[in-house]
Amino acid sequence: MEKDSLVSIIVPVYSAEKFLKDTINCVINQTYSNWELLLINDCSKDNSEKIAKSFSSSKIKWFDMKKNGGPALARNRGIEEAKGRFICFLDADDLWDYKKLEKQVGFMKKNNCEFSFTGYEFVNENGVSNGKKVYVPQKINYKEALKNTTIWTSTVMFDMEKLKKEDIFMPNVKSEDSATWWKILKKIDYAYGLNEVLSYYRRSSGSLSSNKLIAIKRIWNLYRNVEHLNIFYSFYNFCFWAFNAVRRRI
Repeated sequence: MEKDSLVSIIVPVYSAEKFLKDTINCVINQTYSNWELLLINDCSKDNSEKIAKSFSSSKIKWFDMKKNGGPALARNRGIEEAKGRFICFLDADDLWDYKKLEKQVGFMKKNNCEFSFTGYEFVNENGVSNGKKVYVPQKINYKEALKNTTIWTSTVMFDMEKLKKEDIFMPNVKSEDSATWWKILKKIDYAYGLNEVLSYYRRSSGSLSSNKLIAIKRIWNLYRNVEHLNIFYSFYNFCFWAFNAVRRRI
């Protein structure tokens, strides 16, 4: 595999046996073939390891965490192990369009950007669309991202010739993904949006994001205790965040 164009795909795995096979297959079926898949076992208690190791190859690798630490620490382990020029994340229950990597790598090179993300579509537990697609802006900066958490984890890609691994390490907080995008966007001017639906967000009834009260508490905590915004600026951003969050889901 040529390192110049290798994509490292990081998947935190925690008791994901229901969906893991489909997720691995959506990577195997990519039209872009220069990838490595790093499956980070966060102390799963089901058959995830057996399923993953049935796919074992030089391109699909399994790593064990010593103790359960949550998705942020699992992704950080994957970042440490990654060897590719490009790094992207994929959650163990989500799916990609078969041209996702091909299109996004081409987009990154064409636009010479450090950080990109794509549009996505909500699907149910069986992978069937509910008809709701999320289209993304051409670009977004730090102040805009505070008001609109449209960047979804399974759509992002980073060019590690332009960023350092410490830039993309995730803080171990709730809503670690948004905190990470904000951290990166304080260093670079923009993240660039590829406005095509190339990822599929599986919304299960037990997911964290399904609980609106929890989501509200998490975003407020990010504003006040991670970004250290004053209460007025936090409320200003929160109002926009709430509007955009509702708009994405109706």
